[in-house]
Order: sequence, then C-alpha cells, then structure tokens
Amino acid sequence: MFETGSAEGADKAIGSSGPGAEEKRRRSSLSGAIDWKLAARTGGALVPPGPRVARGAAEQVVAELAEASVRAEGPVRAVSGLLDDRPVPSARIVDRPGWIAAAAESMSALTGPAEAGKERGLLAGKPAGVQAGAMLAFLSTAILGQYDPFTGPDGTLLLVAPNILAVERALGVSPGDFRLWVCLHEVTHRVQFSSAPWLSEYMRHNVETLGQVADEPMTEMLTRLVDELRERRRTGADDPATRGVVGLLRASQPPAQREALDRLLMLGTLLEGHADHVMDAVGPEVVATVGQIRAAFDKRRTRPANPVQRLLRALLGVDAKVAQYVRGKAFVDHVVGRVGMREFNVIWTSGETLPRPAEIEDPELWIARVLN
Repeated sequence: MFETGSAEGADKAIGSSGPGAEEKRRRSSLSGAIDWKLAARTGGALVPPGPRVARGAAEQVVAELAEASVRAEGPVRAVSGLLDDRPVPSARIVDRPGWIAAAAESMSALTGPAEAGKERGLLAGKPAGVQAGAMLAFLSTAILGQYDPFTGPDGTLLLVAPNILAVERALGVSPGDFRLWVCLHEVTHRVQFSSAPWLSEYMRHNVETLGQVADEPMTEMLTRLVDELRERRRTGADDPATRGVVGLLRASQPPAQREALDRLLMLGTLLEGHADHVMDAVGPEVVATVGQIRAAFDKRRTRPANPVQRLLRALLGVDAKVAQYVRGKAFVDHVVGRVGMREFNVIWTSGETLPRPAEIEDPELWIARVLN
C-alpha cells in the first residue's frame, strides 16, 4: 500500500572505477557468498505487517513524506553548508517488503551478485541468503529511512512509511513535524554523499578489503579472537560500538581487514552523528516541536526491550548502531561548537581527514591533527 515509484534509473548500480576493480570483486569472499535475490524473497515472506491504515490515510502519508523530503533539502544545506550542483532525486516511499528488496539490491551492488559464485555449486549463497533474509525482515521493522549511494545515478532515498507512522503514533508527536524531522536526517545523508562523491568509492573499497580472505590456519583466527576476549576481560572494556556480531567479526579479522572495518565504523559514526546534529540544528523555525521530538525519540531508544528483542539487537549490532548516533553526534556537536561548521566541513575532504577511533572519543585530537 505504501510503495511508490522509484527514482528514475534506480535499477542501475554505480560501478567501481579504476583498474583492477572487477578483479578485486572476484577475489572478495563476499562476492557470491549470499544469494541476495533469495534474501529479498525470504525477508518479504517473514516480515510482520505494519500498522493498519486505510488506503486514503496511507496515500496521504506517502504524499506528505514525498513533499517533506523535498522541503528538507533547503534547511539541510543551510545548516550543513554542503552544496553541489547535482539534481535532487525523488524520494522512494516504501513499505517493509519494499525496503527489504531495496536493501538486498544495494548489498548485491556493493558485494557482487550470487551469480559470481556459481562455481561453488548449485547451493552457492542460498543458506546465507535465507539467513540474510531473516535479518532483513527483523531490521525492516525498525528502519525509518535510508540513503543508498550505490543504486541509481544519483543514489536512492528510501522512506519506510509504515515504520514512520508507527513511531509517530507511539511517541504521540506531531505527525507533520516528525515526518519532516526524519526527512532532515535522511536528506543529510544524501547531501553528504553528493557533496563528497569520493565517499561511496571509499566505502566500497573498504567493503572489498573486508571481504578479501587470506589463506591462513583457523588456529590463527581463533587465537586473535581469544586474545581479544581476554583483553576485554582484563581491561573491563565494553564499547557498545563493537559488541555483538560486529565485535566478534572485528576480533577475528587479520590486520588489513580489521583496519578496513574500523574505517567503516568510523565513517558510519560520522555520517550518523552529523545527520543527527543537522536534524536538531535546524531549530523550531523549521520543525516547531523539534525539542519534544528529540526528547521522546531518545527516551524510546533507551527503553528496555524484552529478552528476545535484546538478543536479536545484540546479534545484529542494533545497539552498536544506536551507539554510533550518540558518539557521532557528540563528536560533531563538539567540533562545530569549537570551530564552526565551515571549518568542520574540512572533514569531507578525503579519507585522511575522517576521524580516527581515538578522535571520535576525543574530538580535540581531530582538531589538532586536521585543523591546526
């Protein structure tokens, strides 16, 4: 009921550029490891329905979200100071199965389609495809929106209408203000990537590096994992950003892959924190109840979940994602407060100006390294 037309050309994936890109993708263990078409079908079959809503009301939500996604562009650019001359693509308003299909398409574009793994046999990628579909079904109930830089000539902005409707009802906030507030966050992601086009290739390169598996004895991987767990117990470290699957994956990786994962984690923390900063910084003149929405939304993020939900959140790294928003916003708030948005925007220059793990925790280190 919530599905609308996608942005023109959304079926075209942005290809990797530069010599040897295809060879890298063939060498990646991620290429062909997951049947993303099967993942989309599995997720669509498993996903629970969204809130009940009459057709007329659903159509009104879709129309308001489409309008809000356009209206958000001006305030985002004014607050962020990020400008470019690229066209503004239309938002794609989807239901939960629509988001699952789009997410599977994006992951296929990023990691390589399952057909690349046919030499592994008829079942290549299928067990993992079923598992990925179940994961996408769970995540599709919580995602409000997403900017996908890897599909479409100008990326694709997705807004998950039933989830936005469910959350605004649960929070008891102004529907119009909340829909615009969500659009401010997702449009900020679109502006980040359109203003710094190198970001998508940087992300793709690190994903490819993460997927390259060297031939090494299993004992070496297990040794790294055990050493990491021992170090955590010794120091009492409990970083929410590296809990669950993310933490175990990082601990088991050889140095090159661990560094690539760290770069992806830091990039995600920056992107989410910057978007949260912008969506709040627009002020009540744009979103009249922005303070009320932020307070209610943060309270909802931290409320206790039932044991099954807590387990799934831990396994899928949802808590790590929430930590990205909090730590990233604190970093951006501090730097912008100290040097202003114009100087902060140096951060979008290249991979070398992105924050490092220690700098996310201590923004003054980033200021000293990059700006001084």
